Amino acid sequence: MAHTTLEAGSATMFRPGTSDTEIEASALKAMRRRKTLVRFCQIAILVFVIGMWELSSNMQWIDPFFYSSPSGVVQRLYEWATEGTTEGSLWYNLWVTMEEALIGFFAGSITGVFVGIGLGRNRFLSDIFSVYIKAINSIPRVVLAPIFIMIMGLGLPSKVALAFIMVFFVVFANAFQGVREADRNMIANARILGASDWRVTRTVVIPSAMSWIFASLHVSFGFAIIGAIVGEFVGARFGIGQLISIAKGTFDAAGMFAAILLVMVVTLFAEYIMTLIENRLAKWRPQQHLDTQ
Repeated sequence: MAHTTLEAGSATMFRPGTSDTEIEASALKAMRRRKTLVRFCQIAILVFVIGMWELSSNMQWIDPFFYSSPSGVVQRLYEWATEGTTEGSLWYNLWVTMEEALIGFFAGSITGVFVGIGLGRNRFLSDIFSVYIKAINSIPRVVLAPIFIMIMGLGLPSKVALAFIMVFFVVFANAFQGVREADRNMIANARILGASDWRVTRTVVIPSAMSWIFASLHVSFGFAIIGAIVGEFVGARFGIGQLISIAKGTFDAAGMFAAILLVMVVTLFAEYIMTLIENRLAKWRPQQHLDTQ
């Protein structure tokens, strides 16, 4: 028997008797339509912004000396990639920054997760250390860069230390809060069934906190990059932050925007990888569907 649907705005209303298969097919079609529209709008905004930037620079509506232009940024990136920078190969400088950020990211994330879960599960220890954690967290982390450089020098350790600090508190706060927000009824039921503290933590608390932890990991790599670049900006021999510092000193606007673009691309790629890992490790979660309303 044929079934018909009624369109009401962006929502689809089904007549009585419509099969579940037809409803699901219509919902999937609406989701694909919305996804296509979102992608189109994203690309259109990007093209508009870049086009207006290029046009404004060419027409002298903005000063190209200070604002450069998209074509100038691309040209600078090409020069760096083919001829190198004043501080050596572009790829070596990029690797230096990525090495600092990655070490700080993994060290800060792992430590933040363990400390957050540990203190979240132990109220006595959390009461003792909470005041110290709040005091350290109140310090703007970027101001620690000169201290780390003074203590550890211009090399890798000082940048890793700053990236670690930037990441640790973000991940720790989310892991701690995720543990505190775990379902108390599930914990109580697990204890009634005879589960030990470690088993409750492993099978109930940690899975409950995973959404909080992954939410922090999505942003923490960006903080690791910030820590590495700020450290390089304050004092370094190589790295993207050093390239930005040199471009600033020589009023090379195209160079500054080129370095920022590199950092943006790398961070977005890391975010994409993090999303793939999250989707793989959190298959138990219900699928999130786009609202077609």
